[in-house]
Amino acid sequence: MDTILIVDDNHAVCQALALMVELHDYHAIFCHSPEAAMDIVSKKEISLVIQDMNFSRDTTSGEEGKQLFYALRQLQPNLPIILMTAWTQLETAVELVKAGAADYMGKPWDDAKLLNSISNLLSIYRLSQQNHQLSRIHSDRMSAINDANLCGLVFASGAMQRCVDLALQVARSDVSVMITGPNGAGKDKIADILQANSPLKANPFIKVNIGALPMDLLEAELFGAEAGAFTGANKTRVGRFEAADGGTLFLDEIGNLPLSGQVKLLRVLQTGEFERLGSHQTRKVNVRVISATNADLADDIANGRFREDLYYRLNVIELSVPPLKQRQDDILPLVTHFMGEQFIINKSTQQALINHCWSGNVRELENACKRAALLAKSTQLTIDDFGLIPLPTSQMEAGSSHNHESQSYSTSLVEQQDNAPLINEPDKQQIEAALTQHNGVIARVAKSFGLSRQALYRRMDKFGIRDTKS
Repeated sequence: MDTILIVDDNHAVCQALALMVELHDYHAIFCHSPEAAMDIVSKKEISLVIQDMNFSRDTTSGEEGKQLFYALRQLQPNLPIILMTAWTQLETAVELVKAGAADYMGKPWDDAKLLNSISNLLSIYRLSQQNHQLSRIHSDRMSAINDANLCGLVFASGAMQRCVDLALQVARSDVSVMITGPNGAGKDKIADILQANSPLKANPFIKVNIGALPMDLLEAELFGAEAGAFTGANKTRVGRFEAADGGTLFLDEIGNLPLSGQVKLLRVLQTGEFERLGSHQTRKVNVRVISATNADLADDIANGRFREDLYYRLNVIELSVPPLKQRQDDILPLVTHFMGEQFIINKSTQQALINHCWSGNVRELENACKRAALLAKSTQLTIDDFGLIPLPTSQMEAGSSHNHESQSYSTSLVEQQDNAPLINEPDKQQIEAALTQHNGVIARVAKSFGLSRQALYRRMDKFGIRDTKS
């Protein structure tokens, strides 16, 4: 409820005005001197002031009211003030209205006119306060971003801005964070931002790509192993959790963690306790865990491949990194970042880069920029330099009339040569088809899916696919 301050030396006037505004759902307080008015405005949240111009007996000059008006304006520059007097002086009225007085009325006042003025002024005042608050929030947010360590992240899109804003907000806490998004979208950069802006930034930051570790060594890598715990363990191995004690552990491709490792990870998250392989000694650590995945963990939970209780332990806060095709405003700034400013890209090539689907996300764009820088015959870059192939005109026209995502340019030359699109999570049939196509050469199959060889082997093991070359 808006509070209106009434300042008049006449008690009856104060009571009459207060009754009138309160009957119209405003809260009224009143006082009888400029000194009391200044004290109230400095201590209370006042939305509007109605003030007299004379406060001493037999005074009609209006000087006291002018002094109070200017003092209130200095204290609260945007506060609406209605001036009221039985001794209207045109010169004074013009001067104070020019100085910012909201209205100037004579006594006795017209109730309807005064109430209408109050209503209009309060509407304007609320809007100005909202704008001021939004401006302050924006200024604070931009100040926080300018002061933050963004770890070299390049972006210009609103989608990425929202992700970064949330990351900076979450970074100050020690809760577990799960970063989701497709391969190559920049999940590792968001993890870097979380660490660089956290209270733990001076402490260890250990990264583990679970998708790149051999299945039989995962638990030893995470939790450590005593000498002789398994074949080839000739000395004690300190696990990643021990190495990250007091700091942060980043677990990339968390969806590839086997169920046995998930049980141990859940225990560490709940109690901070674990044992090295081959040891019965319980160790305790204090580690913040950030995880990342490109997999649909909800589907993995439904199919028994991922523990639901672990999921909710890891996913206290989720940061979703959108694919590059949903961040078109980021494309050209990223190209400039990867290539520098020595190259010139014409409008049609810029549009081709923006329209390309970038199924491999930022990683694919970076590779295309490296290709262009290496093969370009001049500083004037063309579509061919980036390996983008224009679609036939008929297809371009048909695609643009149906769907914004029907792109004017198709896949990159690298994808055409491998004859297989980048796939975030291949299924059994796709892996078997790729093995046949590449004559069982694991390195080529893994490359066609954008995976490491170890990551491909784990997927083959999950689907029961045998390596015929071994």
